[in-house]
Amino acid sequence: MMRILLFLGTNLAVIIVASITLRLLGVESYLRGQGINFTSLLIFCFIFGMAGSTISLFISKWMAKRSTGTVVIETPSNSTEKWLMDTVAELAREAGIKTPEVGIFPAQQSNAFATGWNKDDALVAVSAGLLNRMRPDEVRAVLAHEIGHVANGDMVTLALIQGVLNTFVMFFARVVAHLVDNFLRSRSEGGGLGFIGYFAVVIVAEIVFGLIASIIVAWFSRFREYRADSAGARLAGTGAMVNALARLKAETQMPDEMPDTLTAFAITTGQTRKIMERLFASHPPLDDRIRALKEAAYRQ
Repeated sequence: MMRILLFLGTNLAVIIVASITLRLLGVESYLRGQGINFTSLLIFCFIFGMAGSTISLFISKWMAKRSTGTVVIETPSNSTEKWLMDTVAELAREAGIKTPEVGIFPAQQSNAFATGWNKDDALVAVSAGLLNRMRPDEVRAVLAHEIGHVANGDMVTLALIQGVLNTFVMFFARVVAHLVDNFLRSRSEGGGLGFIGYFAVVIVAEIVFGLIASIIVAWFSRFREYRADSAGARLAGTGAMVNALARLKAETQMPDEMPDTLTAFAITTGQTRKIMERLFASHPPLDDRIRALKEAAYRQ
């Protein structure tokens, strides 16, 4: 639950900081003083709404390396590293993308992630624990899953969705505040929310709309996991992909060592049992992912 709160808190913090910036720049006062110009408001909200997600996308590789301690393999120092690089290169070639950087991060939990600002400038990394405990065909399936994320452009799409939703959260929060302000003025003959009241309504509305936006982002994140699993099955075989997910399921009781900023990009996260946790979860339950792969194979 703490991870979910941090995820929501980060997105809301971006929106609130943008709101404060708009006020300091005098945009809020201008919009209120002139009456809402919806076009101008939408442009302002789009600029600030997209800023945070765009910056995060462009520094995603750098942040991932720093937060996980990932060591990028420049020249293989042993047979495992050579096999890892050769496998990623082969899968990338089959998926029609440029070979990503390949790295290993020092976590005992079996996990992996892919990140980067576009499909031809990506990073695929696996944990030391995954390499130690999974069979080669299972590791290959995990790598294929991550290559699927890259080939599908999931990092860019997720950033765009987050940016667009941030835009509308900021936009509709100000529309609500404007309507409340007008309502109070009409009831009290000239009175209204005032400076502090208007800003308070904006922040409360942003929190409410931000929660709804986070549910939408989480839903898309879960959808893209199914799509990456399908890509992994296509590139590495359904059996290997199912076995890899089953292996991950067997380790769900292990501490989750993935940094919060990379939760959505990992192949797995800790179990989510409560309804609210599932609503905001970035990944579907592993049982559901395994079932989806088996049903897809059965229909073929």
